[in-house]
Amino acid sequence: MKSKRMLFVFLCLACLGWAGWAGAQDFGKTQIQSVKVAEGVYLLYGTGGPIGGNIGVSTGADGVLLIDSQFGELHEKIKVAVAAFSGGAVRFVLNTNGHYDHALGNELFGKAGAVIIAHENTRKRMMTEQIHDVLDEKTLPYPAAALPVVTFAESLILHLNGEDIQAIHVVNAHSDSDAFYRFRKANVIHTGDLFFPDGYPYIDIGNGGSVNGMIAAADKILGISDEKTKLIPGHGSLSDRNRLAEYRTMLVTSRDRVAKMIKEGKNLEDVVGSKPTADLDRNWSAGIGMPADMFVTMVYRDLSR
Repeated sequence: MKSKRMLFVFLCLACLGWAGWAGAQDFGKTQIQSVKVAEGVYLLYGTGGPIGGNIGVSTGADGVLLIDSQFGELHEKIKVAVAAFSGGAVRFVLNTNGHYDHALGNELFGKAGAVIIAHENTRKRMMTEQIHDVLDEKTLPYPAAALPVVTFAESLILHLNGEDIQAIHVVNAHSDSDAFYRFRKANVIHTGDLFFPDGYPYIDIGNGGSVNGMIAAADKILGISDEKTKLIPGHGSLSDRNRLAEYRTMLVTSRDRVAKMIKEGKNLEDVVGSKPTADLDRNWSAGIGMPADMFVTMVYRDLSR
């Protein structure tokens, strides 16, 4: 996308999973690429098509586990990509949140026998129509076959392929339904949309998200990672702890600046017009992420509630 406006529309419709938009895309042009992250752990992402959520993969003697499932239209391509480094069937699908670009592919994997696992709020959100504040968009309920059949409240550990894969819930961050997944032995963490290494994040403030929750999520991930930890974000490039620390600083700086202006009595138009993130934009507006004005709007609405 050549303009921020087009990038905004493209990303928002992808992240929020507007069904009409997804159905209109030419998924035939999408190529699924794979990156080996660690022994038995891979990253799958799509190119030439929609900005779908990054898929984490665990492979080994016990079969295949996916973290997120992208879109149903990419089901066969995802299977082919997985088959290149594993001959087993997909046994488990773990969701980082309930947004369509991370979970719309659940249905076909579920029908094929995969066990779908997510935080308990993810299932609740997926069962109802959701309204997304700021963007003024709606998403429809998921079909029954796409819903998680195993849910957890705080944490869960799967012992698979010689790994201990730990699910960890973070309260009111990107939404109220987020979980990140930690491969303890491989030292890999799939952060989902708790971390956007290449741009300003989308915060679903209408469905439990908050900027303070995003900061707390970054703190939690930083607290269990080290310099060798590899981070698979929900969108964007494979990353590391140093970039996550920079991301946290950006969130804190943005929050504090907007909070100060709210305290001074400035309205949304004044705050957005003052460009409070101008000095940050060069580092956070060039890749996959929200336009600065929209990000500031989300932070303002969150903090002024």
